Amino acid sequence: MQLKHLKTLLTPQEGSVRVTCMAWAPSNSRFAVCTVDRVVLLYDEHGERRDKFSTKPIDPKYGKQSYVVKDMAFSPDSTKIAIGQSDNIIFVYRIGDEWGDKKAICNKFVQTSSVTCLLWPAEHAIVFGLVEGKVRLANTQTNKSSTIYGTESVVVSLASNVSGQGILSGHADGTVVRYFFGSGESQTQGKLLVHPCPPYALAWGTNSIVVGGCDRKIVAYGKEGNVLQTFDYSRDRSEKEFTVAATSPSGQSVVFGSYDRLRVFNWAPRRGMWDEAKPKEIPNLYTITALGTLCGGVEQFDCCLRRSIYKNKFEITYVGPSQVIVRNLSSGSRVVLKSQYGYEVEEVKIMGMDRYLVAHTSDTLLLGDLLNNKLSEVAWPGSGGNEKFFFEKETVCMIFNAGELSLVEYENNEILGSVRTEFMNPHLISVRLNERQQRGVQDNKKLAYLIDLKTIAIVDLVGGYNLGTINHDSRIDWLELNETGRKLLYRDKKLRLHLYDIESSVKSTLLTFCSYVQWVPGSDVVVAQNRANLCVWYSIDSPESTSMFPLRGDVVDLLRADGRTEVTVSEGVGTSSFTLDEGLIEFGTAVDDGDYDRASSFLETLEMLPETEAMWKTLSKLSLEAGQLHIAERCFAALGDVSTVRFLHLTNDLADQVSQDTGGDGSGCYQVQARLAVLGKNFKLAEMYYMEQNATNEVLEMYQELHMWEECIAVAEAKAHPELDSLRRKYYQWLTETAQDEKAGEMKEREGDHQGAINLYLKAGLPAKAARLAISHPDITSSSDVVNRIAAALLKGEFYERAGDLYDKVGNNQRALECYRKGNAFGKAVELSRLSFPGEVVKLEEAWGDHLVQQKHMDAAINHFIEAGSSMKAIEAAIGARQWKKAVHILELQEDALFAKYYLKIAQHYASVQEYEVAERLYVKGGHIKEAIDMYTEGGRWEEAHKLAVECMSEEEVSDLYLSRAQDLEREGKYKEAERLFEDMIRLIAKHHPDLLKETHLHLAKELEGEARLSEAEHHFLEVAQSHGGPGAQKQVAYLWARSLGGDAAAKLLNKFNLIDYAIDFASNNCSFDFAFELARLASKQKLPEVHLKHAMYLEDESKFLEAESEFIKAGKPKEAVQMYVHNQDWSSAQRVAEGHDPDSVEEVLVGQAKFCFDQKDFQKAEAFLLRAQRPELAVKYYKDAEMWSDAMRLCKEYLPNKLSLLQEEYEREAAQQGPRGVQGMLEQAREWELSGEFSRAVECYLKVKDGSNVALMEKSWMKAAELSIKFLSKERAAEVVRIVGPSLTQLKKYSAAAELYLNVELLKEAIDVFMEGEEWNKAKRVAKELEPRLEAYVDQKYKEHLKNQGKVESNFKILHKYVALYATHLIKEGEPQNALHLYVQHGAPPNSQNFNIYRRMFLDLLNMTGADLPPDYHMWADLRNVLLLLCENISKSSDANSPSHKEFEQMLLIAHYCATRSAARGESIYTKLSISLLRHTELMAADKAFYEAGLACRAIGWENMAFIFLNHFLDLSDAIDEGNLDTLDHSDFQETDIPFEVPVPSKLHVSEAQREEIRDWVLAVSMDQRVEQVLPRDERDTYEASLMASNTGYPVLRNKMDFKAPGKASNKDDWNKFLMATKTTHSPECQDVLRFISQWCGGVPASGFSFH
Repeated sequence: MQLKHLKTLLTPQEGSVRVTCMAWAPSNSRFAVCTVDRVVLLYDEHGERRDKFSTKPIDPKYGKQSYVVKDMAFSPDSTKIAIGQSDNIIFVYRIGDEWGDKKAICNKFVQTSSVTCLLWPAEHAIVFGLVEGKVRLANTQTNKSSTIYGTESVVVSLASNVSGQGILSGHADGTVVRYFFGSGESQTQGKLLVHPCPPYALAWGTNSIVVGGCDRKIVAYGKEGNVLQTFDYSRDRSEKEFTVAATSPSGQSVVFGSYDRLRVFNWAPRRGMWDEAKPKEIPNLYTITALGTLCGGVEQFDCCLRRSIYKNKFEITYVGPSQVIVRNLSSGSRVVLKSQYGYEVEEVKIMGMDRYLVAHTSDTLLLGDLLNNKLSEVAWPGSGGNEKFFFEKETVCMIFNAGELSLVEYENNEILGSVRTEFMNPHLISVRLNERQQRGVQDNKKLAYLIDLKTIAIVDLVGGYNLGTINHDSRIDWLELNETGRKLLYRDKKLRLHLYDIESSVKSTLLTFCSYVQWVPGSDVVVAQNRANLCVWYSIDSPESTSMFPLRGDVVDLLRADGRTEVTVSEGVGTSSFTLDEGLIEFGTAVDDGDYDRASSFLETLEMLPETEAMWKTLSKLSLEAGQLHIAERCFAALGDVSTVRFLHLTNDLADQVSQDTGGDGSGCYQVQARLAVLGKNFKLAEMYYMEQNATNEVLEMYQELHMWEECIAVAEAKAHPELDSLRRKYYQWLTETAQDEKAGEMKEREGDHQGAINLYLKAGLPAKAARLAISHPDITSSSDVVNRIAAALLKGEFYERAGDLYDKVGNNQRALECYRKGNAFGKAVELSRLSFPGEVVKLEEAWGDHLVQQKHMDAAINHFIEAGSSMKAIEAAIGARQWKKAVHILELQEDALFAKYYLKIAQHYASVQEYEVAERLYVKGGHIKEAIDMYTEGGRWEEAHKLAVECMSEEEVSDLYLSRAQDLEREGKYKEAERLFEDMIRLIAKHHPDLLKETHLHLAKELEGEARLSEAEHHFLEVAQSHGGPGAQKQVAYLWARSLGGDAAAKLLNKFNLIDYAIDFASNNCSFDFAFELARLASKQKLPEVHLKHAMYLEDESKFLEAESEFIKAGKPKEAVQMYVHNQDWSSAQRVAEGHDPDSVEEVLVGQAKFCFDQKDFQKAEAFLLRAQRPELAVKYYKDAEMWSDAMRLCKEYLPNKLSLLQEEYEREAAQQGPRGVQGMLEQAREWELSGEFSRAVECYLKVKDGSNVALMEKSWMKAAELSIKFLSKERAAEVVRIVGPSLTQLKKYSAAAELYLNVELLKEAIDVFMEGEEWNKAKRVAKELEPRLEAYVDQKYKEHLKNQGKVESNFKILHKYVALYATHLIKEGEPQNALHLYVQHGAPPNSQNFNIYRRMFLDLLNMTGADLPPDYHMWADLRNVLLLLCENISKSSDANSPSHKEFEQMLLIAHYCATRSAARGESIYTKLSISLLRHTELMAADKAFYEAGLACRAIGWENMAFIFLNHFLDLSDAIDEGNLDTLDHSDFQETDIPFEVPVPSKLHVSEAQREEIRDWVLAVSMDQRVEQVLPRDERDTYEASLMASNTGYPVLRNKMDFKAPGKASNKDDWNKFLMATKTTHSPECQDVLRFISQWCGGVPASGFSFH
């Protein structure tokens, strides 16, 4: 944020007339200043003074000088000002909405002390602070105030957070208290922090709290009061105390005011800290009060991060990282764009005809409508800024990104919906959001879009589900939903217009050609153009009702305004307009609005046309659904539906009568509802309405009126109505009167009157029903008269099968069989015959088969014919059913010659499906040999035909057969077939009579020549030539013959004999290129390139290079031309051909030139050619082969840097092989690298110099490598080089040089080691002392070892431990007890009494370290435990055995053992028991630490009783430590336990303040919940369960005791087993070490099957 002075609002005066307070209105349109004379001045946003008013004292008798104004604040709606005064009152003034409105006091709140500061964060809530330390809340609605919380210190400042839901109060004692309104905040309330001085300047930013005061420091605190940053200006003498602070509306910038300076701080969200901007210094401003001056001056500053002008139309001001003000320069209107999540606004764009805002943050997208001031912020994680925005809809923004369409409704901070689509044309997407209100629909948001080119999806955006999918047969190019989202219009590429009803899923085609279509705004009327006609659908629910008007142009626009709807038509040079019938449009609107009276009144004025009739129908349906029966009656009257009108009229009369009687709405009466249900033919619903009112008679009357007698009787039966029998009689009477004999018969049948039912069925002409009834009741069939009557009726009606069943039932089998036969019921007839007439079965089977054949059921008839023994009919049926295999099977079983006729037919079928073997067998069996041979001949199977002919015919017959067949084919014009027959005949002769083949060819050739069929004769002559002169003779004859013919004739001849390729090759090989070209062009163009290639090679041999080049190119072989020129070293020609015809060969030409130049030692040219060819690796190779390594390196470095290391290695190997000469070369190369700035490579070269004969040279090279690496390479690389060089120099005994290198790269230990190796002990000690004091002990130790090895130290144990004791004392004083412990681990712990104090102090310091109970500290505890065990063992062997000191150290050993075991077993219950056991040793262990750790351990495993007692005692201890006295401690909880009461007072608290406050909150919460008892658990001894101890948990061993070998050492078996199991499962080395120690200390452990290794 930057400050820029705009103007002086109030001119400073001479002397002290301080501005007491100032306030901006939340609307940013008003600014208030209160001066020292208690007058409030009001300014507008431009800094112009517009109004003022005077404040009043609490009582006029005290006078106007009796108070000062301490603070003031605007209400959230900017219409009121609260004034806090020092005379113990707050006044609230109403200042109105406009300038000059009358000012009046609307609230006053009298207090008990002076008001110091106030805020107005919420609508009716004013928060203020008092001198007495209270923070109170004044409610302007109830005119009452109440205390929020009270403190003992003056409230000096108040601040609220950005949302206004929380407040901070700063107090004179430095305390800052936080409070939230409501319970939605997760942050803690109450005392938050204590600032070192009174926090007069208090600001609450978005992410932290910033405080300033008289100590000239500004401190930023975190959300929980932790210090984040401190800006310390206490050393700046020009800086004074900070007295006031202000926060920007976004909370991301704060301003602090001091003597003559404004300091601005901006929050950096990415780094999570405050950045200080350049301060604004104003000389002579004097102390700032409320950002006004001591002398009464008020200055106005512009504060923003940056400002820009967009398109010369808008001013964009970034007032904070997350807040931007956009101002229209022409209208002056402003929009504040703010990220509600506090994200930084990166860029603001104004799009869509300069109406819509788009801005990005890191995780969100901000959108806004500038015209309506509607803003949205939606989650939008990084998309790369590739979105496309569409603003065609005023209420919604469409965003297309990566194949996904997202919709954002303005003023909604959630994405309305997202769908996958690849089509982002606005004409292919339709969105409707609550555009017309519908009855019963609160939220109506629909989307239609394309899934693919032919599929539309419709989505309900409110519910998030699919309403429908439309699959079309053509590509869709336009779609649009109507305003209610119930119907969809869409058009395809064939210009067909379709309508889709979403509720019914019905699709209909409106037009087959449509060039323009649009919904009329505010209605469901559709306007479209069909060629020269304008089509209007005033009622889209009836798509067939169209109004058409002729046009002379094209529709270009549709406009509805001022009660008129006009269609604009372009007529070429001008335009005209066509006005639609606004009344018809209005009808649709009235219907949609539910105003049916207006709709019917409108229809009354119209002539009855098809469109009008459709609208009457629509209105009748809607008014009936809405229960507006009078309108429905009028509609049906208009439609001429008299019966419905009469019914509705009676219904309306009934409703009116009920209304008069009851005074309510008669349409809700059950009778009216029932009649409407009847009108809708929902009779069950009508019955339900009546039955709910127990109006049974009305139900019966309704059903009787409708002649629904069965439903009527069912209701009467259900209700046991007394008129039931009467109803049944009436029903029967009605049936007989209306001649419904069938229904009457069914009624009689249900009543059990079977005879009467039969009579009625017969009367109704339903003998089948009568027969069914008679068959099912034997008592009826016993009457022959009844049976005869039924049978006669059945026979008359030709119900033969039913008659047969009846006769079968009465035992008349003969008549039954006859009836079955007549009725073609052969199944029943055969079944009956098998029982009664066996001789008839065969006849019946044959008759059954004949019947099935008549019915075309051939396959079913076959088996019946077989059963009847009629094989001929069976075969015919099988053939008819095309069951050929079955037909063959039956036929082959027959021996009669009469069946032979079927062989031909079946064989012809198998021949047609090419099953030749079966066909041949059947032909031969049937004696049709010629047909079989014809079959093979037609199928081209000459071998089989010849074989069959030879087998079944004589030779003459065979020849005659072939000749006659060929002649027949020839006569039919089937020359190819005839020729093939001749050829096959020749082939067969060659196969079976080769001796006659030559004579046959000659004979045929002569006959054909005689018939002037020369070409065929030629063929036979050639065959003779081939047969007797060999294949070469035939080809030579053909070639010479073709050469003599020339032209097309030659090509045709050679093609005929398939010798065209041979002829071309022969001509080319014999240099007859003209004839070869001629043949190739005429008959084999694919051979042309080959001929050109051979011609080119011929020309090359003749040295005709230009002509050869041309031929090579024509052959598509330019590469050969290039190679020709390369071979002849004609480089320019080779380059020309390559560049013109074969770019891939250019490289080859350049490489060839380069090779030539290298051979000529022209290296510069050669290198240039290879670089042009992009083959630097070849250049490197050539240089390498020429041993020009420097050039090779240079080229490799420049063009092949990735191969440079390999080349370097190769060079080094080569140099190594060359010996000293190679070393010199490597040094030269290293110097070249060094001169060229390639220091890393130079270092590598220097390091690789190895020449045992020249040690000085190696040393010099290594030192050079180290020097270069230290000067020019990275610190890490330099260290690596020194680590390589250092040992080498050490081997050469160059200790000082090596150590110097180590020191240069800060490898101090290595340097010290080198000095010590060179026995330069003074240097080693000096380095350790000056550069790394931690290594002094290391040097001393090494020096002692050196002296010892040199025999200069007496091996006197006592002297050694004297120095160890002195050093340990020094370490303990320096606060390093761990290092002292390491000394005794290393040198042992002698039982010298003068060392006991050292041991005690070391133990106590280690025991009371904070946080030393974690597993990483296990080794410290184990070392302490082991040292104490060694000490105890040593004491037990000395004169101090069993002394008080001995027992004291044994107790220390036990405590160290507990601590080590606890550290190893963290997370187990043993850990908790050990923490509790340590409480009995609080005379040694710090009490607050012991109780804190024991309480946390109990809480962690759910022992809340003990956790509460221990942590509560910890809080008492911590308070007592603060006071420095434990006398007031309450020990009542620990009566009858071995936990000591008298313990030393710790010098300091061993936990942090935050940890203590967390425990205090937990203890308070538990005590408020009252869910625990404040009693320690007891065991069977009726004492505290942890009193007295075991060796591994510290708990008493009461049962399951397990003794160790050492006396007095025991453990609880359960705890011991748990510890063993934990050790086994976790494989913890710490737990294993504990077991080893117990084994050593307790004289072994019980057998457990567990290995410690």
